[in-house]
Parts: sequence; structure tokens; C-alpha cells
Amino acid sequence: MQLTIAEIIKLTGGEITQGTEDTKISGVSSLDEAGSTEISFLGNEKYFQDFLNTAAGAVLVPDNYPGGLPQVPEKPVLIAVENPSYAFAAVVKVLATKQRTFTPGIHPQAYVADGVEINADKVSVKAGAVIESGCAIGDGSEIGANAVISEGASLGEDCLVYPNVTVREHCSIGDRVILQPGCVIGSDGYGYELVDGKHVKVDQVGIVVLGDDVEIGANTAIDRARFGKTVIGEGTKVDNLVQIAHNVQTQKHCLIVSQAGLAGSSKLGNYVTVAAQAGVGGHIEIGDQAVLAGRAGATKSLGGKQVYAGFPARPMREEHRKNGAVSKLPQLIKEFRAIKKKIEALEQS
Repeated sequence: MQLTIAEIIKLTGGEITQGTEDTKISGVSSLDEAGSTEISFLGNEKYFQDFLNTAAGAVLVPDNYPGGLPQVPEKPVLIAVENPSYAFAAVVKVLATKQRTFTPGIHPQAYVADGVEINADKVSVKAGAVIESGCAIGDGSEIGANAVISEGASLGEDCLVYPNVTVREHCSIGDRVILQPGCVIGSDGYGYELVDGKHVKVDQVGIVVLGDDVEIGANTAIDRARFGKTVIGEGTKVDNLVQIAHNVQTQKHCLIVSQAGLAGSSKLGNYVTVAAQAGVGGHIEIGDQAVLAGRAGATKSLGGKQVYAGFPARPMREEHRKNGAVSKLPQLIKEFRAIKKKIEALEQS
């Protein structure tokens, strides 16, 4: 498939600033690898030298680059857009993404229990999938090979459940939810009581509720509530290898990045970002639009609209000041020892 520059402009809402609209593009690539028939994008100033040296046929550039682009390569067509990365994704979707083919029907090697609410003409259930009794499956949903939808669970419309996903009993999944391979929704919460010198398991009888348009990454585990609900709010995107404990509640459109962990009964407001390997302690709250930087550890409730870093997590500026002071310690110790020697020499004289 090919797109002309004119078609790309229409697709991205951009404006051509160099070159002609009749150039044809047939592929996508990075700035340093793109050829004359491919399009790329400048999304980060770290790659500006790659931009200057690119052999791409077209490049999506920011229309609000600070001070304007100081230099540009001669050959590629340049298209100015508000968000080059997002515009590039729109082009990728047309040129490069393998479109999902939805073939309704239940594979003969799938198991669907009696009494499941499902319209076989409007869903797709792959080989080896298991849907247990009492489940409800919304129209347009696809359940991949060897996925398990346990007793009493519900799945909304137009969901995509990849292979080897487990949705445990009575959990509730909204519309247009994507569950990546190997994730577990509704695993037991980590609850034990020490009785007579032994760790005795506490029953976890709650459920997990995923709102509409949620995506859960591969091999992520979201624990069912001890009682009540663990809730992942509408539009929230959870990366691979994330642990979300029992009774956690996130509001809408949060971002939770790989290897992050949310301890039991913690709460995130709207549009909170928890970056890679960051952690949130149990029973604390993170305010709307807060950002926990990578490896930050929240040990107390934090207000919204701030970036936090370090352990324990504190506002980014404070963390930078602390790190700056710590970096000076070796020199300060050296100076202190020199002063101490001078004082001792004076005392002996």
C-alpha cells in the first residue's frame, strides 16, 4: 500500500513545509534507518542529529519546536504537526499495522458451559478457550486460544482477550478492554494472618472491576479484593509485569508502567502516572495528575499535579537538591579532614 504526501496531510492534519505533495510513501521506519520511500518522525530533540542525516522520504516534525527548527535536511518532505509521535501512529495504522481480522464463531475445541450468555454469531472464541458457567460475553469480543473466563465473570462488548489470559470468577470487564497474553485478572490478594506460629491464608472473596477502554499488559496480575472491589478506572493503561494488589482503586486514565507495584488499598486519582519500577505503599492516596518518576517510592499520601521522585517520594525539585547535596559530600569530607588536621596542629603548637 502507498500514501501520497497529500493523503498523509489529510490523515494527520499537518502542513507541508518542504517538498511536494505528490511524493509517495510505502513504509515507516526510524530516522536513522528510513529509506526514500518511508516516513519517520522527529519526536524528541535527542534525535535531532539523526533527523539532519536521515534518508527518509518524509518526516513528521513538530509545529511548535522551540525557536523553530534551526536546521533541516534537504531531501525529505517535511510535514509539521502538533504531535509527531501521535501523527506517526496514525500513518502506521494505515501503512504497517496488520489489521485484526474478526471471524465470529466458537471453535469446536473451545469449551463453553451451558447457560453462558453469548451470541455465537457475534463473538469469536478460539481453540482451547474455556468459558465457565454463569459468564456473560458481549458482542464483538474475541477470546484467544487457551484463555479462561471463570465462573460468573462478565466481559463487555468489543473486548480483545489474548491467548493464555485468566479472568477469575465473578470479575467484571467493561467494553473495549484489551487483555494482553498471560495477564491474570482476579488472582487472590496476598493476605495472611500469623496464628500459632503459622501464616494462615485469609479468604479473598471480592472481585476485580475493569472500566471501559482499559488495557492490561502481558503477565500483569491484578488481585481480587479481600472483600468488595479492586477497581481499574476507565481508560487506564497498565503495562507488562505490573502488580496491583487487593482493593486498589484507580480513577480514570491512569498510566501504570512496567514493573510498578501498587500495594493493597492504595488509591490513584485521575490521570496519575506511575513510572517504571515505582511503588505505592498500602492504604495511601495519590492525587489527580500526579507523576511518580521511575523507581520512586510513595510511603505517604501525595497531592496532585506534581512530579515526585526518590525514596521516599518527594517533589522532584527537592529530590534534585538532596542529590546535589549528597554528591558534594566526598569533597566536604575531604575539606573537613583538612580543617581538622589544621586545628589539631594548632592545638599541639
